Amino acid sequence: MSRSTDIADAAIGTLAAEGMRGLTHRAVDRAAGLPEGSTSSYYRTRASLLQGVMDRLLELDQLEAPDEDLDFDEFVDYFTETLNQWSTGGRLREIARYELILESTRRPELREPLARQAEQIHQLGASMLRGVAGAAAPELARSLAPLLDGLLLRQVTTPHAAPITRDQIANLIRSQLDAVSTAKRRGNRKQ
Repeated sequence: MSRSTDIADAAIGTLAAEGMRGLTHRAVDRAAGLPEGSTSSYYRTRASLLQGVMDRLLELDQLEAPDEDLDFDEFVDYFTETLNQWSTGGRLREIARYELILESTRRPELREPLARQAEQIHQLGASMLRGVAGAAAPELARSLAPLLDGLLLRQVTTPHAAPITRDQIANLIRSQLDAVSTAKRRGNRKQ
């Protein structure tokens, strides 16, 4: 791993542990075990440090995503495992992501980079869902995102939450796939 990646990972941990106010260049230096000034030599400003955190979060999401289309069962298995990993071992990463999202309600300059990342994540989800939904994969990805986000937020913020079950994920996907299919049929009838 590169030094900038190590710093971005330390910044994610610092953001999750200390919140937005605790995310300073010095705090990241300490968390990364680096001499004071190291973080600021890679990320000169707070804005560039936050962008580094957002870029690293997206990179980690992309690294974990499968490269091929998944059928229904494969997608359900992948997402069940991923959500459970994100709410346990990857919990700090998700808390950092939520910190950024909440901060964007007060700092408009974060909204566009977060919106761009959300779009990239939707595209990633749509590519994984092509084997499940075909041409409707982008719509299915958009309709699933808020549901999965809510489920993950609950898992991350609830101490000792029960693991997400495969059946929960399968039912969510089926209900959204049905809703997307129904909407498409209605749209085709109107044309």
